[in-house]
Amino acid sequence: MKASTLRHIFNVWPPFLFSGIHVTRMADDWRSARVEMRMRPWNRNYVGTHFGGSLFSMTDPFWMILVKECLGADYFVWDKAGEIEFVKPGKGTVHAEFRVDEAMLDAIRAEAANGEKHLRWLPVDVIDAQGDVVARIRKQIYVRLKPRARNGEAAA
Repeated sequence: MKASTLRHIFNVWPPFLFSGIHVTRMADDWRSARVEMRMRPWNRNYVGTHFGGSLFSMTDPFWMILVKECLGADYFVWDKAGEIEFVKPGKGTVHAEFRVDEAMLDAIRAEAANGEKHLRWLPVDVIDAQGDVVARIRKQIYVRLKPRARNGEAAA
């Protein structure tokens, strides 16, 4: 699937659509993504700020998807764990940006080269319109080289 197609699917996917979550950019090479969440009456909590579950949801799938697509078909990539730290009440439009660079991918490939699982924590901040951090989120991904690639039959 093309990155632009997945971006459009996310933007009409009911859990994102009804939470005010919008994927504004997903790079064609899968190296970056930007996600926004607008304040809506249905994503406010009791005290009128962004619901914490929505803040986490807006970041949930992106590290796993970007890393999986960048590494290619020779790797299993799964979400393993997640953490969120609420730093400041979130109001208005907030956003998160994800960037995958070659150094990260090289490190993951090296750690997974022996066929064992590799667990890696990846951070992302949710930022408000003033540039302040609203929440710090960490996702842990599981990466493992597929058996066929371990036997020297790597996909082209």
